[in-house]
Order: sequence, then C-alpha cells, then structure tokens
Amino acid sequence: MVSSSSPLISHRKEDVNGGEDRHPPPDDGAAFDPAAPPPFRIGDIRAAIPAHCWVKDPWRSCYYVVRDVAAAAALIAAALYFDRWTAAVWPVYWFAQGTVFWAIFVLGHDCGHGSFSDSPRLNTVMGHILHSSILVPYHGWRISHRTHHQNHGHVENDESWVPLPEKLYRKLDYSTKYLRYKVPFPMFAYPLYLWYRSPGKTGSHFNPYSELFRDDERQQVMTSTACWAAMVALLFCLSTIIGPLLVLNLYLIPYMVFVAWLDTVTYLHHHDFQHNLPWYRGKEWSYLRGGLTTVDRDYGIFNGIHHDIGTHVIHHLFPQIPHYHLVEATREAKRVLGNYYREPEKSGPFPFHLILSLVNSIHSNHYVSDTGDIVYYQKDYSSKL
Repeated sequence: MVSSSSPLISHRKEDVNGGEDRHPPPDDGAAFDPAAPPPFRIGDIRAAIPAHCWVKDPWRSCYYVVRDVAAAAALIAAALYFDRWTAAVWPVYWFAQGTVFWAIFVLGHDCGHGSFSDSPRLNTVMGHILHSSILVPYHGWRISHRTHHQNHGHVENDESWVPLPEKLYRKLDYSTKYLRYKVPFPMFAYPLYLWYRSPGKTGSHFNPYSELFRDDERQQVMTSTACWAAMVALLFCLSTIIGPLLVLNLYLIPYMVFVAWLDTVTYLHHHDFQHNLPWYRGKEWSYLRGGLTTVDRDYGIFNGIHHDIGTHVIHHLFPQIPHYHLVEATREAKRVLGNYYREPEKSGPFPFHLILSLVNSIHSNHYVSDTGDIVYYQKDYSSKL
C-alpha cells in the first residue's frame, strides 16, 4: 500500500484523511492503491462465479441446523455426565458450546440474508428459532444487518464496527473509550449494541419505533422481541427448576463465549492492522468499493465448524450465496479481483495468529478524519489506553 501523499495515487489530497497527512496509510513500497476505483464492475465478479454457487438447497441448510443442534445437545449431555468426576470439564464445555452457539448464529444469519432457502417463510421461521435460542432478536438484527451490507465501508451510513469521526471520538468519556478500545472489553459489546447501538447512533434492536426500522417493519420487530423475551422467560423458569448455577454453566457462560466469537470475527472482517483499509464518504463511496474493504480470515479447524464465515469478501458483495458455496465462489472470483483481494494468512489448527492482529487493530484504529471522502483509521497517540 502506498501513502496518500504518493504521486502514484490520483486522489486529491483534500479528499484523503481530510487533507491531512498526520497518519497516512503505511507505505510498503507497492504501487497498488486499494482505494483506487477498481478496473472491473460487480457484474464481472458475478459472471466469474459458477451458476451452481447461487443455488440454495433447503435440505442441505436444514442438515447443518440438525448438525449444530445435535452438537449442542451432545455437549450438554457430556458436561452433565463427566461433571460427576471432575469440575474441570466445565471450561472445555463453555468454549465448545459457545462455539456451537456461534455456528447456530451463522445459520440464522443465512436466514436473514435469504441464503438459507428460496422460501421467505422457511427463512423467517428458522431464523426466529435459531436466533431466539441464543438471545438475538431476529428481525431487529436482520434489518440492521441489511443496512450494514447496503452501506459497507461508508463512514456515516455503515452499521457494524463503524469508525468514529475524530470530533465524536474526542467527545467520548474515558469509560466509553476504555470499553471500546481496551482488550478484551470490545469483544463483549454485542449485547450493548443490540440495546443502544454504537456511539453517535441511537435506537434499539428491540424497539419497533426505533429509527432503525421503517413503519412497515414494526410488526416484525415486535414479533422478534416477543420471541427473545420468551427465551429469557424460559431461562428464568429453568433456573427455578434446575438451579441458577446450572443455567449459568450450561447456557449463560457459553452465551458470553458466543458473544466473544461474534465480536471478534465481525471486527476482524472490517479491520486489518497490516493493511490500513480505506473508508469512504460522498461521491467516492460505491457498493463495490465498500465491499472490497472487507477482509477474509482463516480460522483453522473452526472454518468448517462456523460455516466458513471467515470467507467474507464475496459474502459481503453477494450475500445471497449460501455459506457452503462461499469457498468455491471466492476461488473463482479472485481471478477478477486481483490485488483487491487480500489473501488471508494461513492458520494452523487454531487461529492464534489472529490475536495479534486483533489487539493491534483495536489499539491503533481509533478514529477517522471528520472530512475527506477517502479516510483511513488514525491512532490517538495521546491515549493512555
């Protein structure tokens, strides 16, 4: 990547980082500029993807649901059985079950995109079952996630891990900055996001009258909130039957592991410490350029467990593609994408290599300029976090 001040880049200086070169994107000696308009169209990428990759197989999708639900049930049975001999089983169970919860979320995520099946009714029913079971309001999340995809890479209009303009960043109190930029706290932000969204944005995923939703979507949001409340009530009833400690071990701690998975994976989809990715405003933003700022990641043995959600660039451009075709679709699309596709670093069995990328990104990606149509994350060197 080259610096925003390089003569190799045609962008006007006033359009990049508000015309300031305080922290331009790093210059690694390459001539490629990821913020330059790509020489291909989204239709060119679409044409490169085999036709069968667009086909949604509801039976195959339901197989994955049965697989994940069976895994969750088997883990509960195993934890209860082996707890007779040792309490050391619980940390293993918490991580394994939280990972399965995350896999279940990804299947509900497919329902929200309509890539689970061609049947809107099946997508809605399965989406409510899957997401309500892990305390996610299906329609509330689905609608805001649709906004995220439609505006990916846009500083003001994006919805997921949106960069803060410097003026807003400077107004944050210390506690908010601490929770947002101090590992591991950002990795447990999702429940708060559902209730309050991100700094600078208002509205709740549970409130049908939130600014997140249109008038014709209110009934759907009410239904999802009711399903979420029913799951909370079920957990409360279970705690009176089997005891709150067992509910904590069997469900609540795995739920927090799931939240950590969700926040970590989604953050890494849109931040890359090694390649400072552009964000756009105004005339420079387009659906294609915004989608190309997303990042694929390799999660080792977890790729298959969480349904290849790390294969994210093509998913962002074409969310209609089922998860089980994403790897093949990406392989073919790379022929068109060229340098605009950043090959993910290969993982060992466990993706320990991503820990450093996560920590460095959170500690360095603090804000973007208040002005400029192409901006990059900048670090607040005065921060004591």
